Amino acid sequence: MSGITIYHNSKCSNSRGALALIREHGLEPEVIEYLKTPPSKETLKAMIAAAGITPRELLRAKEAVYAELGLDDAKWTDDELVDFMLQHPILMNRPLVVTPLGTRLCRPPERVLEILPKG
Repeated sequence: MSGITIYHNSKCSNSRGALALIREHGLEPEVIEYLKTPPSKETLKAMIAAAGITPRELLRAKEAVYAELGLDDAKWTDDELVDFMLQHPILMNRPLVVTPLGTRLCRPPERVLEILPKG
C-alpha cells in the first residue's frame, strides 16, 4: 500500500494523467471513483483544507448543475458549497490526490509530482 489516494473520474483527462504519473513512479494508489463513492463531508472538508483551497475553488463551474443551482452567487457559504458537492459529486473538480506528503487538486496533472515520495 502506497498511502496514496486519488479521487478519480476516468472520463477526465487531468484525472487520467495524474493517475498515470503516480503509476509511472511505481506507486499504486487507492482509486476512489468519487462519482460513485463520494467522500464524507468531514473527509471532503479535510481535503479542501489540506490542499489549501476553498470549496469554491474546488467547484466545477462548467457543469450544468452549477448554473442550475446558481452557485456563482456569493451568498453560498463554504459549508453550503460542500453540501452541494456531496449532493452532486460532478461539481467536484478532479483529481484530488492525497499522499503522506500532502493533498493537491492536480490540475494540471503534473501537480501530483509535488506530493509524491522521492526515490
